[in-house]
Amino acid sequence: MGRPDSNKGNKGAKKARTFRKKSFEKGSTPIKKKTQPKQASDPNSIRLNRYVANSGVCSRREADIYISAGNVTVNGKPISEMGYKVKLTDDVRFDGRRLNPIKKEYVLLNKPKDFVTTSKDERGRRTVNSLVAGASKSELAPVDKLDKSTTGLLLFTNDGELAKRLGRPKNGLRKIFHITLTKELRSADLKRIQEGVTVDENIVRVQDISFVDNAPKNEVGVEIFSSRNNIVKRLFDELGYEVTKLDRVVYNTLTKKDLPRGHWRFLTEQEVINLGMIK
Repeated sequence: MGRPDSNKGNKGAKKARTFRKKSFEKGSTPIKKKTQPKQASDPNSIRLNRYVANSGVCSRREADIYISAGNVTVNGKPISEMGYKVKLTDDVRFDGRRLNPIKKEYVLLNKPKDFVTTSKDERGRRTVNSLVAGASKSELAPVDKLDKSTTGLLLFTNDGELAKRLGRPKNGLRKIFHITLTKELRSADLKRIQEGVTVDENIVRVQDISFVDNAPKNEVGVEIFSSRNNIVKRLFDELGYEVTKLDRVVYNTLTKKDLPRGHWRFLTEQEVINLGMIK
């Protein structure tokens, strides 16, 4: 019977113990590094490129290019330093035009029934602003109004310039309504609407009107560009019809697709660009 190689085994054990000891002595065990506490950021200051981007002039990356080229001034002085911080109260200008650092935001709501289009209501009624309260820290306002009983698409933004253009566009703004009447719409009245109906001494013209597919004859779809208040209801009222349901299903290029009643979403970048092209 062979003799066990005890020296070899002891040597291996000794080597293992030595390795652990040396490893410890070299300080290879993990040591927690002391981290310096982060300094609180100043809520009243912001990087210049972000300030420019938030104003809607361009992206933050593009802002860096304009800053380095000397297109941006702060309190009258050109600033080309990357990472430069400004205060929200500073006078920041791009090619001489003063900028507003508040980020422009755009929210689309599918308005439910029985909500009024005001920020506050003295009679305690529910407001549309309560439905988008969690969308932004900025104060968002509806671009136009839908009365309490009207449902459908309602756009909110803090972009006052765009809201003003959308409120009274030169060529009108495309809107499509799904309308339910208390009685069937006669073919003769449908033709009258196509030709134009006078409401308050002004002719109301629709782009298109048709019966809704696979629905009773008291349901119609109307495409219209007029910006007059409650013009759709007033149009049918002129012809002796009462509107029981009015749902705005299209607003310019925006639709209700994947947006349930009472829910909201942010506009995509392309949707904002499309709205920005309206004059």
